[in-house]
Amino acid sequence: MNLKAEIVAVGTELLSPFFQDTNSLFLTAGLNSLGLTVSFKTIVGDEQDDLLRAVRSAMARSRLILIMGGLGPTEDDRTRETVAKALGRKLVFRKDLLSVIRERFRSRGLVMSASNLKQCRVIEGAEVLANPHGTAPGLWIETSRHRIALLPGPPRELCPMFDGHVLPRLAAAGRGLTLRRVLKLTGIGESMMETRLRGVYAEVPRPVTVTTLAVPGDLSIHLTYQGPGPEAEARALLDGLERKIASRLSPWIYSAAGERLEEVVGRLLKERGMTLACAESCTGGLIGHRLTEVPGSSAYFLESAVVYSDRAKSRRLGVPASLIEGRGAVSAAVARAMAVGVRKACRADIGLAVTGIAGPGGGSPRKPVGLVYLALSRESGTIVRKRLFFGGRSQVKAQSAQAALDILRKALRKRGPTNI
Repeated sequence: MNLKAEIVAVGTELLSPFFQDTNSLFLTAGLNSLGLTVSFKTIVGDEQDDLLRAVRSAMARSRLILIMGGLGPTEDDRTRETVAKALGRKLVFRKDLLSVIRERFRSRGLVMSASNLKQCRVIEGAEVLANPHGTAPGLWIETSRHRIALLPGPPRELCPMFDGHVLPRLAAAGRGLTLRRVLKLTGIGESMMETRLRGVYAEVPRPVTVTTLAVPGDLSIHLTYQGPGPEAEARALLDGLERKIASRLSPWIYSAAGERLEEVVGRLLKERGMTLACAESCTGGLIGHRLTEVPGSSAYFLESAVVYSDRAKSRRLGVPASLIEGRGAVSAAVARAMAVGVRKACRADIGLAVTGIAGPGGGSPRKPVGLVYLALSRESGTIVRKRLFFGGRSQVKAQSAQAALDILRKALRKRGPTNI
């Protein structure tokens, strides 16, 4: 199956500054898991002529098309009608769908609106994809040239429908053996990573592809084998390539299984039987949020004190007001005092602290926007690291949280902060 894949996101709201198309990221990840790549992504509004042009363009250049959104009961939900027109097919009313939708309303003590009748109309020859999470059924259409999936827009409906119905259909069509490995890195820039990998790229065996993705503070290297097998030989190729990459980038690799940094840190804390408390100033609780996104984090994470003001640093953590006044809230000395203070106040094994200038204001020539101090304290000692991050306020906060978690990761791997 050699399919060029395309995603079409339908909805005028997605063309406004108030909504983002995050569904396409989920769909792309699923397609990539089968060795399929996405060549085009299109966002189009609800106006029917625009939608028809977008669908016809997708059909002209791609064989696998995922269209999401526009399957609802309102007048401006026009995806079914438009795709039917593009295919030259009729819409057929399905009484069995009417019964399913009516029952969904009845079970919630509601009466189905007449507008929901349009959701019972199916493109001729399409398979219905059940939607237990909403009233809009999905559709799967196969022609001599195309495979087209129509999916509802809400993520809580789209995600289980894609996983439960679309991925199995694509997998059954077969693309040979597909194996993937994802290396995650932090603390290194994209250009430096590329420089270190320059010699490796020339040695990548043909059935394997290497792609890199970058966001501020976090990089990932995706190794994909797509070929006939056997599986043992394919794994050996990936193993060899991973070793070559690790020989050049091991200090910055925190996972070879695609894990998030907070998952890696959580596992290390659990393995060590250690507890953690955080003192956050410029990150505003972001470190604690990331840590608690991991199920089971209550086993090792005690507390995150958001001490944004100078007074809070003194009141909650015991940071001397004279120290803040003399050195400034954004300083190595205050970061150290915050880490020690939160560790002692919470009776944690490790105290992790961050203080910095996220911007856009508040900077000076001596202490510019993006200046951040990070500290990690254990009973055996405390270390402080200085960083200067670039970007807007959100980027500085995100990079600060990432750097703090990475300092913690290194400390846990080396079993002592003074070795970092």
